[in-house]
Amino acid sequence: MKKLAVKKNAECMACLECVRACSVAFYKEFDPDLSCIQIVAKGAGAKPMTCIQCGKCMKACEHDAITQNPKTGVYMISKKNCVGCGKCVEVCPMKVMVLKPENPATKCIACGICAKVCPMEILEIVEK
Repeated sequence: MKKLAVKKNAECMACLECVRACSVAFYKEFDPDLSCIQIVAKGAGAKPMTCIQCGKCMKACEHDAITQNPKTGVYMISKKNCVGCGKCVEVCPMKVMVLKPENPATKCIACGICAKVCPMEILEIVEK
């Protein structure tokens, strides 16, 4: 399974470049609330919260809008099938799914855009 991960013992400086890259890629604007990666305070530092590809969003979707890619294992949202009900967003344990009014939900698709812009190089796409 392909997923975005934070390197072990890595320190995030909370520069938000990963957040910016994600929101711009999906929504063409920088808005931290529209990013599928979130930076949260942890002790004296910061920690990136990423999609763990658990599939809870797919199980919650009543419209068959979320499927798992058989090759990569990544859960993907069909813009055509998504009605924007937000049930997937509610069940996300990492709180990294996004629902903008009048748009389909979005989630991490392990594209790696955020990892490419991280100046600390703490994000990576891994196969689990």
